[in-house]
Order: sequence, then structure tokens, then C-alpha cells
Amino acid sequence: MGKLWSLVFLMVPVLGVAMFVWPMLDLWPLQGHWLPENINRYGHVIDDLFLFILGLTGIIFVGTGVAKFWFLLKYDADRNAEPVRYTHGSHKLEVVWSVLPAATLLFLAVFQMNAWADAKMRRPTEIIDGEEVPMRPLVEVTARQFEWRIQYAGPDKEMGTEDDVFVVNDLHVPVDEEVVVVIKSQDVLHSFFLPNLRVKQDIVPGMKQFVWFEATRTGVYDLVCAELCGWGHYKMRGQLTVESREKFDKWLAETYREQERSEYTVPRGDDE
Repeated sequence: MGKLWSLVFLMVPVLGVAMFVWPMLDLWPLQGHWLPENINRYGHVIDDLFLFILGLTGIIFVGTGVAKFWFLLKYDADRNAEPVRYTHGSHKLEVVWSVLPAATLLFLAVFQMNAWADAKMRRPTEIIDGEEVPMRPLVEVTARQFEWRIQYAGPDKEMGTEDDVFVVNDLHVPVDEEVVVVIKSQDVLHSFFLPNLRVKQDIVPGMKQFVWFEATRTGVYDLVCAELCGWGHYKMRGQLTVESREKFDKWLAETYREQERSEYTVPRGDDE
């Protein structure tokens, strides 16, 4: 039985690696089950970091799986008639298996610092009155159970004025331009997730946070909540439309005119 169980445990790393390699190679029946298409100019930084950590942890996973297989096979009771011998342990071994994981985690913490800074700290800048300042948000997104309330500056180009444009679950951005989005929550924890842009940020009630990206391809993509935020979390889904600057300006102007005709605006998150 020991040989059988050792083979069973060996299948864990074998099948585990196969379940990653199979969709990576886009083979049937797992086509389209790997990472979604990256359309962010800087998204490759996140992908490279993900793949590096996946490879590192994969090596450890396979190594421990093979070690378990070898121990099960070598020390099978049916093949070892000698009585069991006990040991009080090894201080050297304990130091090794404590230091190595700690060193690995420290290395990862240092290795990813630049990616973290690019995604969370180095906000794009613009020149205003000859001074370089953090780029102003193009749009404000308010998460609310269970929808995304989206606010654009109107014809006066100033956010927070009477002519602002409001839509729900329909985020539009221009292609090939740096875009800053300010996000906030009206009620509970949410997570603003644009899979194709490799953008994901938890939204904390009472805080205004910023995310940024530069989309490089037009199309319609997913906008989802990646934080369990209540019974209707599953339906908190919107769409991201990436389009040319000309089409974006046209859409914004038409949406503003429709809003004026209907004499209705989506209530601001802070007003409720």
C-alpha cells in the first residue's frame, strides 16, 4: 500500500503543474482560462511579477511534493522491518527551514517594491501654470451596494459642479491617454477591479483613493467588484469602454444632453 499512496501523493504536484501549464498553452478544453488580455501599457509589470512569484512558489511546491513521495516510498512499513526510531529533532534543520522562508519573503518584498510604487504611489503628473502637479482625475467612481456610480466633469471641466455628468455601471475612457480615476465607497468595503488593465484597489469607506492606467486598445471590457460586499455582490458588474478621444468626447456630450432633457441625475454618493 505504501507504493500506491506514494504514487497518489506524487500526482498532487504533477496535476497541480498541469492545471497551470494547460491553460497557459491555451489547449482544449481550458482555452481562455489563463490571464485576460492585458491592455494597460504598464500591465506587463504586474504580469511579470505574478509569473515570477508563480514560478518560485511552483518550484517549492514541486520540491515538497517530490520529497513527500520519496519519504513515503523509502520508509514504507511493508519494506522496513526495523523498529521505529524516534529523534528529538535538529536545531540546525529548524534554523534552516526558518531562515530560508524568511529570506524568500524578504527577497519578494524588496523585488516587488518598484512595481508597488508604480501602481500605488507614482501617480501621473501634469503641468498647470508652469508647475508639475499630480494629474487631476478624469472620473470619480462611487461604489454602492450593488452598483458603480460614475461622475464626469461637465462642460465647465470642473468636477463637483452642477453640470457634472452621471452614469451607472458604464465607465468610458479615451485610448492611449494617462487616466486617473478617484474611487470611494458609499457604504461598505468594495474592490475596484479592471482585469484587462491589471488594476485592482480595495475601496475603504470614508477614504478617497486613486488608480491610474493607460489603455492601449479600444473595446469593451469588464468592471467588477472583487470584494464580498453583501448578498448582491455577484451582480455588482459594470463595463469599461475604451475608445478614441473623439468618440469619448462625443459620448460625454451626448450623455450630458440626455441628462439635461431628462432633468434627472444620479444622486451623488455624499448626498445620501
